[in-house]
Amino acid sequence: MDDAGWDVEAYLQSLTDVSPATLTAYGRDLRRFVAWAERNAHAGPGRINRSTLRVYLGELADGLDGPGDHRGQTVERAGLSPRSLARHVSSLRRYFHWARRTGRIGADPALDVSAPQGDSRLPQVLRPDQVDAMVEATRPDDPVERCFHARDDAVIELLYGSGLRVSELCGLAPGDVDLERGRVTVLGKGSKQRIVPVSEPAVAAIRRWLPRRADLVGAAPVPALFVNRRRRPLTPRDVRRILDGRSASPTHPHALRHSFATHLLDGGADLRAVQELLGHADLRTTQIYTHVSKERLRQVHTETHPRA
Repeated sequence: MDDAGWDVEAYLQSLTDVSPATLTAYGRDLRRFVAWAERNAHAGPGRINRSTLRVYLGELADGLDGPGDHRGQTVERAGLSPRSLARHVSSLRRYFHWARRTGRIGADPALDVSAPQGDSRLPQVLRPDQVDAMVEATRPDDPVERCFHARDDAVIELLYGSGLRVSELCGLAPGDVDLERGRVTVLGKGSKQRIVPVSEPAVAAIRRWLPRRADLVGAAPVPALFVNRRRRPLTPRDVRRILDGRSASPTHPHALRHSFATHLLDGGADLRAVQELLGHADLRTTQIYTHVSKERLRQVHTETHPRA
């Protein structure tokens, strides 16, 4: 495809702060947009305005951005998922910001452009008995496996009992946990620090893990509270393996955070208190859990009321 006027290659070469995978995705997204724009007589970035972008994103959402068939009709395909649409928006914003900054266009048409809102999927929420089954797994007889069993108990109790993000959990150091006061200091998104309560079961689990951690690490300078079998800091992938090993079905670490928030609201917790515990900058992010709770109430009503 001829990208003359769009300077796609120059733009991609300017992206020195992204991973190779992200660079590939941005290039693919931009070339897809350029192909669509040229089919619709928009020759060059200077011919694009906000309405053009909204039409394009709407067609992506509906699966109608493909080239015409032999009769000149649009080829209909499955629409993109909300996650993929959000990535396309990010790609377009970054490109047009670059084009504006480098003087290729006079105004940035991608400012304040957002992806079309589709049906949002409610987060997975575990039942309390499902969480109990994960933390009450049979303790192995092998001493080494028993060590990692203690670690896994503490990981699950912290994720569910304190609602930590998996990245926050993996970034914890032993000094971040105050077992006497029952709290943990975490570094969240945007390097924002917050203090979160630690449940009594989590405190007990961490107390069981710490001496085993000391035996594993020895004199090695490992800063992480949780380590893997190679004596290195635990990674999100390690955590996923832990949960999959304890759960009857594949369980993402974020499901425990979702469950933490939803169970708090089900128990009558204030929404703003939950926002603080989760470290959300915007209350609207926390409000999704009110929808989850309403859905759970609807399910209980449907399953238990004689005239539901």
